[in-house]
Amino acid sequence: MPKYLAKVKVMLKKGILDVQGKTVENSLRTLGFDTISNIRIGKYITFEIEAESLEKANYVANTATDKLLYNPNIETYSYEVDEILEEK
Repeated sequence: MPKYLAKVKVMLKKGILDVQGKTVENSLRTLGFDTISNIRIGKYITFEIEAESLEKANYVANTATDKLLYNPNIETYSYEVDEILEEK
């Protein structure tokens, strides 16, 4: 059965204070990086899926993310699924 790699990016919704991002931004300014602003820090999650098709793998990735990997009250997510090609 083909294997797929799911790559999920989870970010805080706009309007939700990103305390970690603000802390990093302030630290960078202290180090002289005055041109950097609006830092947002999120999560990047990868996992493999065995599925009959790309459509099924997309369904699994979307459903798993929707049910567990993000908080719909404060976060949004996007994902990408690609087939893992075996080297010969």
